[in-house]
Amino acid sequence: MIIRFDRFPGGVHKALTLSYDDGRIHDRRLVDMMNRYGLKGTFHLNSGYFGREGYITADETAELFQGHEISVHTVDHPFLEQSPPEQIANTILEDRKALEALAGYPVKGMSYPYGTYNDRVVAMLPALGIEYARTTASHGKFDMPNDLLRWHPTCHHKQMLDLMDSFLTQPRHTKMKLFYIWGHSYEFENNRNWELIDRLGERLGGRDDIWYATNAEIAAYMKAIERLCFSADCRIIHNPSAVSVWVSADGDALEIPAGQTIRI
Repeated sequence: MIIRFDRFPGGVHKALTLSYDDGRIHDRRLVDMMNRYGLKGTFHLNSGYFGREGYITADETAELFQGHEISVHTVDHPFLEQSPPEQIANTILEDRKALEALAGYPVKGMSYPYGTYNDRVVAMLPALGIEYARTTASHGKFDMPNDLLRWHPTCHHKQMLDLMDSFLTQPRHTKMKLFYIWGHSYEFENNRNWELIDRLGERLGGRDDIWYATNAEIAAYMKAIERLCFSADCRIIHNPSAVSVWVSADGDALEIPAGQTIRI
């Protein structure tokens, strides 16, 4: 029996996630367009900017991002690698607390303000309750992250249309393929290219061979895979997690339901 960790929920091999920073008013239009095509994403917010000119308000946040994920971008968007530890801890924890009060769920992810960080910043994150952190260092690939605290995206949305066909034609039955797109919603407005989202949604939305997920859902799924427990011959599998996990067993999709033990 050959087991491979090459499946997302539903037994598919591909996943798509979007990730947008700063909480600008243009998030409203972006979310509406994403919802139209069934796309899901994560919105990294600076709670200290709520209600400022050009930014969303705290009151609209929960409803606006329903079905998506709210995530940390710090209270006031500092250069974290230039900050003392006390300031790093405060701007992350206070942002978490403010966002959690609005979202109604634990906020465990973030993106680095300005995309900058160093080893000292990264080392602090687990103690601050952060389980993943996105960079801006796009790699142009569809690989799963090796380090969730240095999660490099596939591309900025300016390049996403160039990569769509390559994503769709990735070989099946090899490994999980993740298309991770990041940016800022105000860039669509400034560049007058909102049609990019329409073209992405028309090409990649509503497909049964793609898992549409938030950053947190992908991170949680990766952790659930790591927690699977196998017998010595790999024919008994226990899933202690609260989410179902899919694997390949001799090339066939196999679901291990949440909290259950199966025999194959």
